[in-house]
Amino acid sequence: MVDVKLPAALASECGGARHLHIDAPPGATLADILDQIATQHPRLGRRLRDEAGKLRRYVNIYIGDDESRRLQGLQTPITDQDIHILPSIAGGT
Repeated sequence: MVDVKLPAALASECGGARHLHIDAPPGATLADILDQIATQHPRLGRRLRDEAGKLRRYVNIYIGDDESRRLQGLQTPITDQDIHILPSIAGGT
């Protein structure tokens, strides 16, 4: 079981939940976890990946303390690490 933590900005896409508990069978990858999220919460799934299944550029996913793009991207193996999903935030003066 993997704990996926969401910011308030994305919680509205899954009924207000800030934590999702996703089953991670042996050999599961980040793509597998995102597939499960998309099945359970289609609106959230569309906010995370584009039509081709690639991670949207404004979405950062941390596996443990490491950003997924610095690991193996969607093919990163998932074991017992917590996953944090954070949209990029732009702004300023």
